[in-house]
Amino acid sequence: MALLTCEDLSLGYDGKEIVHGLNFKIESGDYLCIVGENGSGKSTLMKTILGLQAPISGKVVTGDGLKQSEIGYLPQQTVVQKDFPASVWEIVLSGCGNRMGMRPFYSKEEKRLAKDKIEKMGLTSLTKRCYRELSGGQQQRVLLARALCATRKMLLLDEPVSGLDPKVTAEMYALIESLNRDDGITVIMISHDIGAAVKYANRILHIGRDVFFGTKEDYVKSAPARGFLEGGGAND
Repeated sequence: MALLTCEDLSLGYDGKEIVHGLNFKIESGDYLCIVGENGSGKSTLMKTILGLQAPISGKVVTGDGLKQSEIGYLPQQTVVQKDFPASVWEIVLSGCGNRMGMRPFYSKEEKRLAKDKIEKMGLTSLTKRCYRELSGGQQQRVLLARALCATRKMLLLDEPVSGLDPKVTAEMYALIESLNRDDGITVIMISHDIGAAVKYANRILHIGRDVFFGTKEDYVKSAPARGFLEGGGAND
């Protein structure tokens, strides 16, 4: 069974439908990039996959024992969130929250997991630093470490390189690629960077006036891709 299946999914907000009859499957180990025009519903789709927003119709089905609460999520940051007055350790450890159940304290295993993810993201020297004192790239690595505490199988990333300079952007893409290739984590990423989408992903979902789901090789030859590229792309 596929790790994630969207069946005849229609999405929207405030009573307005923006995506209709969406069907696609994500297999374990896939790297999917979601692209599309401004306001096409990319972030709405991601929130629906996470169970944060109900679809108008249709359903999201998880497989291979995956629960929605076990999906790691790196959302777009707001200005307020960037100024959050907590330490790197506190933020990363909070990613273990769904593992706690009714326990009021984190276990030794959860603390070891947070320490491991901090090390994996190259943040050990910053463990005690306040989050709002970090650079944009460092903050994104903290949030990625937090997301990894929540999952062993799937990461959802909403514009993870937005606002980062080219060098830090390349480093973030390399980290995500390594998590997918070396750790076997399935990645679903919203991106307006069509070049990066085609370079790193093995599957593309384009939503908007036209819908495409398939391999990146087929996508670059498709009508939605030509129209999107000619229009220059856009954020959701």
